[in-house]
Amino acid sequence: MRRRVVVTSMGVVSSLGTTPEEIADRLEDGAPRFTFTGDEGLWAAPVKEFDLKAYTGRFKAGRYLNRGAQFSVASAVMAMEASGLSEREREDTGLFCGSGPNFDVGSEFTEVGEGKISSEGLAALWMLKFLPNTAASAISRLTGIHGENHTCGSACAASLTALGEAFRKVKDGYLDTALAGGGDSRINGGGLLAYDMARALHRSEGDPSSFFAPFDARRRGFLPGEGGAFFLLEALDHALERGADIYAEVVGFGSSLDGYNMTAPDPSGVWAEKAVRLALDEAFLLPSDVDAVSAHGTATQLNDAMESALFGRLFGHHRPAVVAPKAWLGHLASACGAVELAVMLAALKRGVLPSNPNLKEPVDGNHDFVTRGRDAAGISTILLENFGFGGQNSALVVRRWKG
Repeated sequence: MRRRVVVTSMGVVSSLGTTPEEIADRLEDGAPRFTFTGDEGLWAAPVKEFDLKAYTGRFKAGRYLNRGAQFSVASAVMAMEASGLSEREREDTGLFCGSGPNFDVGSEFTEVGEGKISSEGLAALWMLKFLPNTAASAISRLTGIHGENHTCGSACAASLTALGEAFRKVKDGYLDTALAGGGDSRINGGGLLAYDMARALHRSEGDPSSFFAPFDARRRGFLPGEGGAFFLLEALDHALERGADIYAEVVGFGSSLDGYNMTAPDPSGVWAEKAVRLALDEAFLLPSDVDAVSAHGTATQLNDAMESALFGRLFGHHRPAVVAPKAWLGHLASACGAVELAVMLAALKRGVLPSNPNLKEPVDGNHDFVTRGRDAAGISTILLENFGFGGQNSALVVRRWKG
């Protein structure tokens, strides 16, 4: 049994905004995107003035959500509020959540010595801030979702994996509706320290908004971001029957493992390519059918070189438009796939493609990197790619909905 699967609702919390209109406006005005973290030379794209209570109301269990989990909960609540699903339909809805580790160790454990943690000042259930499924539990309590569920922890591929797993459950008839996405934040002492020690972060004395560019020959690391996004995936016949609005159609998903290195991607890119080809195969599409690519594009030396070479092998003489959402959002770790999908859908709704505004010296001049605002009238099929630490690869194919 294979059913068509569509996106009928969306919730997003990002540094660019919380509605498609706000996000599209920010993409068009090109305002400064990054803020100094207070750590020498490190900049990030934070979500400013975020308050979980604005989305949940009074929610006692909110104290047990780390900041990344809060973004998951906020965006999931938004998506469900906009969904129009009845209480009975919510009970049978699935939940698929991309989640990452809580690196904000310093603010949780104020005193650690000789391998021992002081209990002074710790909440009784402090462990909940470190369990990967805490966000899913809170989302269920707040939205009334009680169906099949899965918390995905596949690093920077996690939320795209969550979307892919939800897509297949609906496509194959196990669920009529599924909520999928993720949230994350690594803009804290532990997160910045971890990625800086891994030599993955971009350092600069001034605001990098005017020169940070994935796929540029001058690239030297990523800038961290934060946020979350969730989507309601629904069988097309179910959506039409209840008169739901439709944002897009999900048509294919693929995933793979490198088995190469704990942090670096396999430089050959063959296993990342496998994930992409599996997604295209499931969608019954050829690489030449892809109109645009939402690239992983981290601005690290290794990822951008691997991904650019992948494009060359995959597309040959075909030149889809390549966009790099992290040029605007920073790297949202386990949440990047979901938020990048939200940005792409917001841009397409406005009729434009997000640019990579500072890309001056592309790593490969044979690719069609979008460097300035471009009309999206001819864009229909979009490939989204995410590749995470540990060689976790995911790809999702989405088609613009035209009725």
